[in-house]
Amino acid sequence: MPDYRALDLSRYANGGAKLVPGGRLPLGPQSWHGLPFQIGSRSKRTGHSLIAFGGGSHAARLEIPLKRSATSVIVAHRLLDSKIDQGDPVGRLVATYVFAYADGSHVRAPVRERFEIGIVPCPWGQLAFMAYPDHADGLHARHAGPWGHAGTRQTETYGSSPQHFYLWPWRNPHPEKKLASLTVEAAGPRFYIGAITLGHIDEHPFVRQAKREVKIVLPNKKDADRAFALEVEVDRGVATYPYPLPRDPVQGFLNDAFKGWGEEPNAKASPAYVEIAATPSATVTVKQDGKKLGAAKWRELEKKKRVRPNKRVQLILVDEGRNWVRTKVVDADSGKSIPCRIHFRSKDGIPYAPHGHHAHVNSDQGTWHVDIGGDVRLGQISYAYIDGTCEGWLPRGDVIVDVARGFEYEPLREKIEIKPGQTELVLKLKRFADLNKARYFSGDTHVHFLSTQGAHLEAAGEGLNVVNLLLSQWGHLFTNTEEFTGRPSVDHGGETIVYATQENRQHLLGHLTLLGLKEQVMPWCSDGPGEAELGGNLETTLSRWADACHAQGGTVIIPHIPNPNCEPAALIATGRADAAEFLRQDPYGHLEYYRYLNCGYKLPLVGGTDKMSADVPVGIYRTYVHIPDDQPFNYETWCRALRGGNTFHSGGPLLAFTANGQPIGSTIRLPGNGGTVEVEASARSILPFQSLELVLNGEVVARTEDFKGVRSLTLRERLKVDRHCWIAARCAGPNYWESRKHHDGWKRKLMAHTSPIYLAVGGEWWMFDQGAANYMLTLLKGGIDYIHERSRQHEPGTVTHHHHRDDHLKFLEEPFRQAIDAIHKRMHALGIPH
Repeated sequence: MPDYRALDLSRYANGGAKLVPGGRLPLGPQSWHGLPFQIGSRSKRTGHSLIAFGGGSHAARLEIPLKRSATSVIVAHRLLDSKIDQGDPVGRLVATYVFAYADGSHVRAPVRERFEIGIVPCPWGQLAFMAYPDHADGLHARHAGPWGHAGTRQTETYGSSPQHFYLWPWRNPHPEKKLASLTVEAAGPRFYIGAITLGHIDEHPFVRQAKREVKIVLPNKKDADRAFALEVEVDRGVATYPYPLPRDPVQGFLNDAFKGWGEEPNAKASPAYVEIAATPSATVTVKQDGKKLGAAKWRELEKKKRVRPNKRVQLILVDEGRNWVRTKVVDADSGKSIPCRIHFRSKDGIPYAPHGHHAHVNSDQGTWHVDIGGDVRLGQISYAYIDGTCEGWLPRGDVIVDVARGFEYEPLREKIEIKPGQTELVLKLKRFADLNKARYFSGDTHVHFLSTQGAHLEAAGEGLNVVNLLLSQWGHLFTNTEEFTGRPSVDHGGETIVYATQENRQHLLGHLTLLGLKEQVMPWCSDGPGEAELGGNLETTLSRWADACHAQGGTVIIPHIPNPNCEPAALIATGRADAAEFLRQDPYGHLEYYRYLNCGYKLPLVGGTDKMSADVPVGIYRTYVHIPDDQPFNYETWCRALRGGNTFHSGGPLLAFTANGQPIGSTIRLPGNGGTVEVEASARSILPFQSLELVLNGEVVARTEDFKGVRSLTLRERLKVDRHCWIAARCAGPNYWESRKHHDGWKRKLMAHTSPIYLAVGGEWWMFDQGAANYMLTLLKGGIDYIHERSRQHEPGTVTHHHHRDDHLKFLEEPFRQAIDAIHKRMHALGIPH
């Protein structure tokens, strides 16, 4: 005998598709929730496939023979008329179903509107209480779908709604008795029955059990090493998307030196896990690239805990129960709750996110401008940003917890035990350093897409003082428009500041970060994709944006130096740039920065992330800015001090650097014949690094290394200086460039770099490099050629430009001419022909 049997009711049918609004009706064998149903005849198609009741023109009473034993009877039926929206009470009697036994006894079951039956299509919020929609809950397509569904695909799942029928399960209270018949006694309202299915096994026909975790192991190495493309199907139940598991979820994870900062992702097919809710008779099928690997019964898996249906797949039920736990993270010294980011996982590596957060941000897919607030993914791990407290499910037994708070707290990664009944958990973070006490305040100069409040939470969770949230434009997309207020947003404790300001961009001339704007500087972007609108004209230049920013008392930063590489040369030559930003540790960016320093331009260094996705934490590259003791910490003093140059960029290590006791950004004056400079640099870090170097005019003049990796290094050198120069400290991996990579989306390297200290010999500090000057002139000439020969322009006289000047091309090229004149003036003063 099958588990479930669909009856053929065609002999009783008295109506067809005309009864159905829209005339749509499935015919023949159907499978809903993995159960079989039969609509109409098994052998032939007829005009009648439904049994209609009520309304005066259809049957008022009908006896349907069953003549079988059954543990359950599932009726597919549908109400045609409803007056609930007109004030009719819920629970109106539609019919009575009388189940008669062979011994003459019977059970009467009321069928009431919104209880055992409902109207289809179902108005929103009006699902039946006791009946199930014919279509089950499910998953959206994981990797594709209509443009308009992009937002809903983030939900992963969709809730069920009846398409044709409600399925009402009647559980037989006397399964030992044989059923003789089902008599339908209509009570007036119109409805119809489309199918009846008998259940013959001792289970509820529909899923009543909540989801449980199942680990998937592919014993065959060829299968296991393939790129992850697993799917799991459950015929009488539901399954989430499957996800890869870390290959060494406990010991290797605990021993990793990068505690708190993510984990190398496992992109292979095994091991993996999925969450399943199913009836005991359900079949679980595992597929790879759409092809079946193996299948197992849920009943067997629950009983044995480990099932290997064939040589290619093994399923392990790893769910051991769970507790709803309230967690508090506190400072180990003060006992005060502190914001941070946190990750929980089972001993198998299955993540347990705090409630309201994602175990897998956007299903482990890309998150550019999508789903980026409140969580961050670093490789394998999704972390939740919390204010110091969180709550949610944690598995019983061994749990791995991973907590971090920027670069000034020791990360916590350890194994704990959640005991049955436990509801509270306290975790302690130990402060590693307190740079605010040393008057260094950290900030991220380059953040996109977060909300202001979200930026506050994430900044606090990373121990970051300042977030510059940048409005900008990508083609026809304008972002964070609603965040702009023209003033800083300060948290109630005064520890974090978020300022919604701008990054203005042009795809060839360059990008520009404008900090501290009180009014927006427009246009945000110019001259076509990918920055501005398709077909747009070149309306302005970076230099004009910089002028508008400075007119408001703002700060101008060249982001991700050097690219796009053209107009930054004009900004630097004319003194329009206040600082340059590192986004990566790469030779090109370093050499470009050093080139401008060697040519005599003082340019502080800052760090930013260009955060545009959930795989980048705010402040993973950050700027530490020193604010003097006699000045308060606020946005204005932070920007002013940044322009002053006592800054260092950090991707982990914390630097200290002096020359003759003078801090970063200082200009130290030496006599005309030069002298000896006492230089001291130190670095300390929560994450291991290998080298600390002193760089003079771009060349390494001193280095200390430990290839095993250490958490602190110190350099003390006496340098003989006989000419104008600059010196900076930097630290990273072996030989500086071979740093270990973070697990953020950019794979940024662990490093830190100070702004320079300038050493002036016999007068005002100056430097000049003819090769660098010629390089700048070439870029400036290229910009002018681009303006005249390639940029899109409106026909003269057809528009009124925002600058209201008659000669638009002259307006555009003027800053380039100013920069060329400034460089020529310097060359003329030095007697260099040009």
